[in-house]
Amino acid sequence: MPTRRRRNAETARSEILAAASELLSAGGVAAVQVRAVAGLVGMTDAGVNHHFGNREGLLDALLRHGGRKLRNAVTESIRATGDGPLNLRQLIDALSQVYSSGYAELAVSLHAAGWRDDGAGILEPIVVALHRRRADPTAELEDTRHAVAALHAAIALDPIYGDAFRASAGISSSSPTEPESTLQWWERHLVTALGLSMEV
Repeated sequence: MPTRRRRNAETARSEILAAASELLSAGGVAAVQVRAVAGLVGMTDAGVNHHFGNREGLLDALLRHGGRKLRNAVTESIRATGDGPLNLRQLIDALSQVYSSGYAELAVSLHAAGWRDDGAGILEPIVVALHRRRADPTAELEDTRHAVAALHAAIALDPIYGDAFRASAGISSSSPTEPESTLQWWERHLVTALGLSMEV
């Protein structure tokens, strides 16, 4: 167990969320318990609760932490391309990595418990970047928004329901590469549906 030490509130919250994220990735929502988080960061249960109120508050903050990770990954990927070709697969992978590390289960669990967030604009950078690269200058922005929203829903739910959804369409879930094939399909589909150049 780490040695207990004094730390400012911002550092403590950051370390608690990092530990909770590690537990979420390793064992799902059930693994994110106040006592387990406290043990990883070297503080008491009361110390964790001081910063987040209770386990529900911690889970709420953890989901928002995942949202920031997602937004940062997307923003960095787009910033790296500048006005050049957009690495669409890198953007899709950024979404997939966050959700497959436990955040899909967390989002579904909190939503089932009544948690709501409008999520306004978290993927706006992807919408803007893709829309700017559409071949048709008269293309509707709303179409681009719907395409990105559909991509987001599919990738967010894939870690939980992906095998069942694929099986419902006659796609075997026995192959360990099937989720990868689904991501490739999304990349090709967005290129076609939005009329993007292959070098987007």
